[in-house]
Amino acid sequence: MGDPIINVKVLPRSSKNEIVGFEGENLKVRVKSPPVDGLANKDLIKLMAKHLDISKDRIEIISGHTSRLKILRLHGIKQTDLFPALKE
Repeated sequence: MGDPIINVKVLPRSSKNEIVGFEGENLKVRVKSPPVDGLANKDLIKLMAKHLDISKDRIEIISGHTSRLKILRLHGIKQTDLFPALKE
């Protein structure tokens, strides 16, 4: 089985960095940074890495670099470990 892929809806310019929860198939995430020069993407990766307890280089944005809707690939994490970690 390959690396898990997750759809993420990013809400930039929020009051804090946090994972809100699932909204349909998308994981809703708030980040403080504005969507300028990749700052919101960096905050997203940093937050996801911290929450999943993996290194930042194991998270890849495969689609949506300039969109609020992104698709992430998480290298080296099991699908079965992913969703319980995100619901904590």
